[in-house]
Amino acid sequence: MTDVIVVGGGIIGLTAAVRLRERGAEVTVWTADEPEQTVSSVAAAVWYPTRTEGDPRVLRWATDTYAEFRRQIDAGVPGTLLCPTRNLHRHRVTQLPWWAPAAGQVDLRDGTGPYANEVGFLAPVAEMGVYLRWLARQVKHVERRVIRRLDEVPAPVVVNATGLAAGRLCGDPAVRPARGHVVIVENPGLDESLRDSDDPAGVTYVHPRSRDVVLGGSFEVGRGDTDPDPAEAAAIVERCTRLVPRLTGAKVLADRIGLRPVRSGGPRVEREDAPGGRRIVHAYGHGGAGMTLSWGCADEVTRLALD
Repeated sequence: MTDVIVVGGGIIGLTAAVRLRERGAEVTVWTADEPEQTVSSVAAAVWYPTRTEGDPRVLRWATDTYAEFRRQIDAGVPGTLLCPTRNLHRHRVTQLPWWAPAAGQVDLRDGTGPYANEVGFLAPVAEMGVYLRWLARQVKHVERRVIRRLDEVPAPVVVNATGLAAGRLCGDPAVRPARGHVVIVENPGLDESLRDSDDPAGVTYVHPRSRDVVLGGSFEVGRGDTDPDPAEAAAIVERCTRLVPRLTGAKVLADRIGLRPVRSGGPRVEREDAPGGRRIVHAYGHGGAGMTLSWGCADEVTRLALD
């Protein structure tokens, strides 16, 4: 008999399922799409608490996730690597960001050119195509299922990690899409990640991986289409090439658009006692920080589900 059914096969659902199995639970994951086809697969997946508030709970999740990814990188888990990262600031910042305690050594340095200063740190990276497949193998039981209501799920404990669909399943009006657009290009030898969130032309980031580079991007809250936009893609490449001239002429490999599940008030990670003694643990609304908060949230989901 399955003790727990996790609904959702993205990074939040799969990491929760792994932790639950480690605690001895019999776990099955139900997912509407294969893990490699979820919105998690579109993510650049560089550790950074994008557009999240620095409350103590979020800081704890970010801290625990950072530590777990460092452990996995040292252990050689497929699809994980560590990348020097610089956040560039056009307007001078005078103190380290709220998330700095989570990331080990974080430095505030003087900048050059249009940048007043920058924040440097080492960021774990998950190459999602490889990493999601690895997570699914750890879970072992992953099934394609589409549900209309959470009470359809026949398990004493249900983990609701349905991302954007949670707005419909829970009647939660705080859940909204945030459209994200990235362009994947060949890696011309880059090994440093750069982020310019203050670029007046749009959000700009360059995240190298082992074989390619993720160029971004966009963060359009409330926009729910995934229609191709060649002009937007060209603008992303232009901004990123201006930031990193070595990208000039890099071959475009893919152009991807995904809908991040943002939630006003932050992620919902809490337990709901349902009729019949069933327990529902909600874990959704992580926006663009799913990878960054994943393992810390998985630990909390496990406590809520089993303790």
